[in-house]
Amino acid sequence: MIRLLARTAIFLVAAAIGIVLTDVLFNAFGWETFDVDWGNPLAFVLAVVIFALGQAILSPFFAQIARRNAPALLGAVGLVTTYVAIFLAALIAPEGLDVAGWQGWVLGPIIVWLVTMLATFLLPAFMLKEALQGDRERGRDDA
Repeated sequence: MIRLLARTAIFLVAAAIGIVLTDVLFNAFGWETFDVDWGNPLAFVLAVVIFALGQAILSPFFAQIARRNAPALLGAVGLVTTYVAIFLAALIAPEGLDVAGWQGWVLGPIIVWLVTMLATFLLPAFMLKEALQGDRERGRDDA
């Protein structure tokens, strides 16, 4: 149960990092086609949850379809589910995430996918390192 909660937390944090860094990058280039509304934090949280749920639900579905019908496309499942999950998040929570224009729909999901993939890979190692350091420090305090 703890492992499931940890994986869920990691995936939600990774999704949030992916969306936030994509927004920051787009703002750095002056593109307003992938925009997080920071005035409505609850809508942003809803958009992140919808995005993460969309990815978690759609990924096995698309993987099964690709495995059966087009095995060569199996590697693209993550990217396809990212596109669909961003579409769902922008559709259901437009106050939290606004995607428009070719940059938003072409480059946005690619950046979110890359950052989310890296964050999902790196966060467990970082969290484990922090937990181990905390255990060591508590051990010193007890002595």
